[in-house]
Amino acid sequence: MELLHRVTGPVGTNVWVLGDEASREALAIDTATPSVDWLTATLAEKGWTLKFVVSTHRHWDHIGDNAAVVERTGATLAVHEHDHHGLVDPQPLFAPLPIIPSMPALDLAEGSVIRFGDITLEVLHTPGHTEGSVCLLATEQRLLFSGDTLFAGGWGRVDLPGGSPEAMVDSLSRLATLDTDLGVLPGHGKRSTIGREQPWLEMVARERRFPF
Repeated sequence: MELLHRVTGPVGTNVWVLGDEASREALAIDTATPSVDWLTATLAEKGWTLKFVVSTHRHWDHIGDNAAVVERTGATLAVHEHDHHGLVDPQPLFAPLPIIPSMPALDLAEGSVIRFGDITLEVLHTPGHTEGSVCLLATEQRLLFSGDTLFAGGWGRVDLPGGSPEAMVDSLSRLATLDTDLGVLPGHGKRSTIGREQPWLEMVARERRFPF
């Protein structure tokens, strides 16, 4: 697998692109605005076909270029079923730019599997930031794409519409049990590992509260 990364938009969203070198198929995670021109140019340069766009959740800073990317590539747009409405009818609180509605063709759920080429991603439903927040687990590649559920040294806000402190505690507690060698590739900020985050994640699981 080849992994590409771009930080884009007003709040520094991480756009991740996974490419299967044998099949020349690819998947993009969180196509924020602006990413469509970079993404389509990169796909053309590498000779990749974009099969899927996955939104880890429905917030404006992760979905802004969904419609444009799908239109220009023909990719299948996927999001958890509980956040489907937020792509079709976005409510972009505090967004400094217009967010164009997009239509998911695939509704994800806990345990869903996304396959392209020889790469398999497992969907972990991790609500708390939104009702339909997900992480994507690439077991063979030892990577977890954590969206806004887990950051390096932190977690996504729970005080926005759809947020829930209780659900976030449950989700973080679940991530605390994952293998320590998994790389964590979040929706914002720098990379980490489960092992690096595990001490405070285990405290959340044990004490049922956030550490600060």
